[in-house]
Amino acid sequence: MDGASVNNPRTVEEVFKDFKGRRNALIKALTTEVEEFFQQCDPDKENLCLFGLPTEQWEVNLPAEEVPPELPEPALGINFARDGMQEKDWLALVAVHSDAWLLSVAFYFGARFGFDKADRKRLFNMINDLPTIFEVVTGAAKKQVKDKSSVSNRSGSASKSNPKLGRMSRPQAKVEDEDEDEDEDEDEGLDEEEEDEHGETLCGACGENYASDEFWICCDICERWFHGKCVKITPARAEHIKQYKCPTCTNKRARP
Repeated sequence: MDGASVNNPRTVEEVFKDFKGRRNALIKALTTEVEEFFQQCDPDKENLCLFGLPTEQWEVNLPAEEVPPELPEPALGINFARDGMQEKDWLALVAVHSDAWLLSVAFYFGARFGFDKADRKRLFNMINDLPTIFEVVTGAAKKQVKDKSSVSNRSGSASKSNPKLGRMSRPQAKVEDEDEDEDEDEDEGLDEEEEDEHGETLCGACGENYASDEFWICCDICERWFHGKCVKITPARAEHIKQYKCPTCTNKRARP
């Protein structure tokens, strides 16, 4: 079936690329496209699975008919629990099962193509450098970053001065007078602290790290940062948004 389609990656880099594509797809389903995902998981339907494709597309579908399937299967029947628990708990549960499925697929490829101990370790380390889907969906990844930073409140307040233009770094002040050198040094020190923190900031949609050359935007409700491209917001459009609400916060308002 489409959900189990593979490109037969044969190297560690190819398997990791496949992993990232599927991971990004699942994160989209559980964050920025959660409304569509919620609607597709109708409890009145048959057993359904959430598949992430290497093309960064996701689908809710029936499991493969052939036994054994071509790839390990995702958790079966996720739709049955949709209305039996709080939505955030249900999404967290799906996220946990999605993390387990991603690992099983990656190491299925590793076993199939004879990865040795060194290759398996390298693949795991590459995967482990990324936040889990569960951490992204529950906000745990963002919390871990805040816990590591002693200047989160200060830099958060500074960024809110213009949260719609989420470059998340201030330009260096130009030195106009030699008598102000000491003050400039202090300002630069604050800038460096802010940039260090921003370097650990993760996108609330895809979970990837902050990059200085990318446009970011902050949700005024949950205060999570997002790549503009992940939430389909351009700098020009952001200029006209008085209060930005990310897709997750918008969807929470839409449902009781």
